[in-house]
Amino acid sequence: MLVRLAASLLLSIPVYAAVTLEAGADPGRIIILRHGEKQDAYRLCDVGVQRSLALTTRYLGRGAENLIYGPRGTPDAFFAITLHTLELIAPSAASWRMPVIMNTVLPRPKQEEAEFTHRLNLRTQEAATEVMKNWNGKTVVMAWEHRHIADEKLVLAFPRLKVTLRQLFNLDNIASVPKTWPGDNYDYFWIIDYDAGRLTNFQMLKQTFAAPYQNVPSNDWNTPAALPKDCEGGKDAM
Repeated sequence: MLVRLAASLLLSIPVYAAVTLEAGADPGRIIILRHGEKQDAYRLCDVGVQRSLALTTRYLGRGAENLIYGPRGTPDAFFAITLHTLELIAPSAASWRMPVIMNTVLPRPKQEEAEFTHRLNLRTQEAATEVMKNWNGKTVVMAWEHRHIADEKLVLAFPRLKVTLRQLFNLDNIASVPKTWPGDNYDYFWIIDYDAGRLTNFQMLKQTFAAPYQNVPSNDWNTPAALPKDCEGGKDAM
């Protein structure tokens, strides 16, 4: 399906501009996470909303019990790309009285998957360039669409382009970094550290929550969680 999608894009839209990332202008830490569980193309389901609040109190918000921002202890920017990612990260950003920087891709009625993927590709490239060039030494949080974090099939469909954060942040040079972010996982962070322009550390951290958010799923990597019916609808690409 993705191979056909890529072929149709090449016939119908301009070729992507090359993305060049400057050496030595890297952020200090990038924290990547997927949006919360979805109800449909426009909103999170109740579990996803609960995850957004749980993340604020546990990991990402001002005064959180287990801040993951590294030695500096504070974030410098929050990035998002879709309505789902904005809804997830907005409470955490608001707690710091910070805006969410949107590389916006919005759903449209009856849109083609190829066109939506094209827009996600472009905006992911733009966001990665912005983070690498303009946030030197800073701590950046990126709530993102999971196929554009890491997806082996998407990479194969666009062999001449870098279309995932895994590629754009050179994580494909680290054997331990998964090639695909599973569709069943909403509950992990990818944390990337840089020092003096060098990528020095990568870690995967599973989100775990205590009361009152103890029912927010914390399933293992590549293992599905049991979700209520209102969380089963919706697709990232529509």
